[in-house]
Amino acid sequence: MKLFRGHLFSPTANPFERPTENHIEVADGYVLVDDSGLIAATGHFDERPSNPDLEVVDRGRDILIVPGFVDTHLHAPQLEMIGSYGGHLLEWLNRYTFPTEARFADVNHAREIASALFDELLRHGTLTALIFSTVHEGATSAFFEEAERRGVRAIIGKTMMDRNAPDNLLEDPEESYEASRRLLTTWHGRGLLRYAITPRFAPTSTPRLLELAGKLKREFPDAYVHTHISENVAEVAWVRELFPEADSYAEVYREAGLLGERSILAHGVHLEDRELTLLAATRTKISHCPNSNLFLGSGLFPLRRILDHGVEISLGSDIGAGTTPSMFTAMADAYKVQQVQGVSLTPFQLWYLATLGGAEALCMGDETGSLEAGKDADFNLLDLRATSLLSLRTEGAESLQDLLAGLIFMGDDRVVLQSYVKGRLVSSRT
Repeated sequence: MKLFRGHLFSPTANPFERPTENHIEVADGYVLVDDSGLIAATGHFDERPSNPDLEVVDRGRDILIVPGFVDTHLHAPQLEMIGSYGGHLLEWLNRYTFPTEARFADVNHAREIASALFDELLRHGTLTALIFSTVHEGATSAFFEEAERRGVRAIIGKTMMDRNAPDNLLEDPEESYEASRRLLTTWHGRGLLRYAITPRFAPTSTPRLLELAGKLKREFPDAYVHTHISENVAEVAWVRELFPEADSYAEVYREAGLLGERSILAHGVHLEDRELTLLAATRTKISHCPNSNLFLGSGLFPLRRILDHGVEISLGSDIGAGTTPSMFTAMADAYKVQQVQGVSLTPFQLWYLATLGGAEALCMGDETGSLEAGKDADFNLLDLRATSLLSLRTEGAESLQDLLAGLIFMGDDRVVLQSYVKGRLVSSRT
């Protein structure tokens, strides 16, 4: 057993629903991790268990222990094109995304990018991620293999796509189904890994492909569904042209059987009220990706309206339209997007979205996302003195809320000193 000493902070409940008593804080605390990688207890360091054989990890008084970050939407193959200049969504896909993803027919290239991807995620403290691969079965296996090697919690899916893309990325719907099924039966539930049925989005899917994706979901109801919805105004109009019989974009997915509590739809910037009612009724979740929405000029996410409809929200980096894997940036951009709409999110709400809120959106709230006894010991040790300016800012913090705000707006990968998944060290800056 190991005991980690530091200043503890963790969300424990949804602060949008419970304004008070939604987190724990212990100024000089401990996290006790048992031999199976579970959190056995937390508390004040002075009240720690008395055990001479207990290994104590003490990195000094300037350490904040927080739950690992949860990124609920990113594109693994787009890491190498991050920050590519110019264009709105549909133009950007054709100019940058599709040519980049075509390179993943080479499994060796996929392995190289997989290694780089998990280097970046772990360096930034992201310990759970929902990940798009490409249409290539071999590349998707490579991402799973690397996630397994690193010992992280990952949900990955092979992109399914059979129209409105370059020929070298298009699949036969039946072959896409079979390849997805092989990957699912191989990787879903293997250790910390899970599978997501992953049609790219409605415009690159024929009705037959969506039908087969829905069939896969019926066959494996505990698998995830991961796709996009209503990111861009032109995209929404295109869906109306491609699916004229559907009442709405969300209805396209409902008819295919792709909505549900394990379905994560990225973006949702331009959803209609009737669509939000449908998503709430089916318990479908939305991954808010503010950095990429700003980068591509897709629009301002109406967070309050979506929450008022009863739809769960989490945060995604959306690499590579998102320009960084940092969940600090995701939190900061989420704050700014709401500020210009007259909504002020608290630091507690932002940290919830990036940790426990993400875990709950992925139906993993009983496993990870907070520093509560009985959950897996997935946490980061944050260095409050990682830079001279951050040190100046955190030293003068007047409250926990002020401290968390400083980290949100000034934090980056330099703050993440060490990361643990199920009590096992998976990344260390020193």
